[in-house]
Amino acid sequence: MSGGVDSSVAAALMLNSGYDCIGITLKLYTGDDIVPIHRGCCSLEDVNDARNVAYRLNMPHYVLNFTEPFRDEVIRRFIDIYEKGGTPNPCIDCNRYIKFERLLYRAQQLDFDLMVTGHYARIEKDGASGRWLLKKAADAKKDQSYVLYCLTQEQLERTRFPLGDMTKGQVRELAEEGGFINAQKKDSQDICFVPDGDYGRFMETWTGKQYPSGNIIDYQTGKLLGAHRGIVRYTIGQRRGLGIARNEPLYVAAKSVADNTITLGPDSSLYSKIFTAEALNLIACDRIEKPIRVKVKTRYQQQEQWATAEQTGEGTLRVEFDEPQRAITPGQAAVLYDGDVVVGGGTIVENRP
Repeated sequence: MSGGVDSSVAAALMLNSGYDCIGITLKLYTGDDIVPIHRGCCSLEDVNDARNVAYRLNMPHYVLNFTEPFRDEVIRRFIDIYEKGGTPNPCIDCNRYIKFERLLYRAQQLDFDLMVTGHYARIEKDGASGRWLLKKAADAKKDQSYVLYCLTQEQLERTRFPLGDMTKGQVRELAEEGGFINAQKKDSQDICFVPDGDYGRFMETWTGKQYPSGNIIDYQTGKLLGAHRGIVRYTIGQRRGLGIARNEPLYVAAKSVADNTITLGPDSSLYSKIFTAEALNLIACDRIEKPIRVKVKTRYQQQEQWATAEQTGEGTLRVEFDEPQRAITPGQAAVLYDGDVVVGGGTIVENRP
């Protein structure tokens, strides 16, 4: 229970279905881990909201301290990927290593059969193959299957998403009917441990490092355009905050950690058709035996696009889009879809035209 309306309604639905439930809220970081904040995911206010709802549902509520694994598995990975020139997705790492690994294991230790969250996605068992499938939510605008592609068969079997067939409006209506304190609470939009969005400042505060400035060069001519404020402060496709005045819009087209340079180019310089991915996790099958036609998305808010995917190794994938796609970024997740079904996904490591 994050303190938000979604997990609160998910708890109510399970109780109404006859399950014996307890509510768990995770303590994921301390004041020493993050920049000063006023509010955000997992704040004291969120804990109090979760406890309030649990009390209203007559359900036990506990706060578990997961600060150490969160620091090791999420924050450190976040920094490591930025330092290597990529753009991380810490919400996926939190799902992979914290919620659906360590928390699910803790639930098993407590002799609970299932873990329930307020994610918008669906889990079904395929009668023909016997595999558990992850599917998009009924509400396309709220679908969160992209950030859940990392789930294993064992985790899917022991997980339930009661909101998968509901809209956000329906969820808020149930919360209002239940008298929940968070019925109209806004959704958190920021990364929980960087609520002000200043990733560079967070990393320098957390690591004690100063990320040095370097050259900004032109994509077409290689000429020097200016100086950047530390390579970790930039991501592929970025336009704002570049500090370069030109008549035409410029975007971050490439980053080179080796020589600490940022390359800027026009929008046309951001497009590529082919990428490779690692850390492959497949849900709908054990292995992709031959090239398959799927739809693929490389960012959470992107509409998936037609592509051909081929498994090239035990945990590696090659994908070629039918049409060039904008800002395919190393460090981000690539998720494969067959209709509403998540085939699987991995972490982008390289792209090319």
